[in-house]
Amino acid sequence: MPIEVAPPKYVVIVNAVQQRIQDGTYPPGSMLPSETELVREFGASRPVVVRALDLLRQDGWIDSRQGKGRFVLGRPSGANQRQRDRRYGALEDDERVGSTLLAAGEVPAPPRAAVALGLEPGTPVVARRRVIAIDGLGPVELGTAYLRPELANGTGVDSADVLPEGLLRHVASRKRVRFDHVSERISARLPDAEEAQLLQVGEDEPVLTVLLSVCDRTGKPLLAVDLLLPARRHDLEDVYPLD
Repeated sequence: MPIEVAPPKYVVIVNAVQQRIQDGTYPPGSMLPSETELVREFGASRPVVVRALDLLRQDGWIDSRQGKGRFVLGRPSGANQRQRDRRYGALEDDERVGSTLLAAGEVPAPPRAAVALGLEPGTPVVARRRVIAIDGLGPVELGTAYLRPELANGTGVDSADVLPEGLLRHVASRKRVRFDHVSERISARLPDAEEAQLLQVGEDEPVLTVLLSVCDRTGKPLLAVDLLLPARRHDLEDVYPLD
């Protein structure tokens, strides 16, 4: 049975700052609290705070000025519910910094991915596996994205070429599809030997497993992502027992 857990700490920070911008607590043009103040308020490590602020900058909520700090831009045009949902690098982040591509190509759909895509296990799909790391924190996400071949065709997702933008944006812009919402299932388990090595954790340390189904407006799953998140790097190590 899936174990309900709180979202990763950097997602809590992103959501809180977005809410404060929208309700006027942080009006456009104002300066955000410093990294030190956010570390203290949210009880998070500095790398976690930095990641949250970088995600806000990428989405156009804030801007940074060297030597001056970070300033509020306001709610970006076109901001939608997906932007306010929890964030995962496998969907949102480009592959140029902090990301290592491990494999790409056609594979038989494993059971978890097949369930997320509404396919029979073993159906051919295109997979893209990578690990994402943050300076000073280490690997924070090991994820494999699975696409139906007809969706992946012509996008380059099945090649070893680096994607210069987030996976969703990359596929949407090339296939003219619209991703509407993401459903997720979160549980916890211990990693196998390979996963522990890639995530730089012990085999006795818990990891979160997150299975994402990215759907269109009708609810049809178009893309699936199977993620592993080191619990201790997301401030969740004491949320659930694995006895």
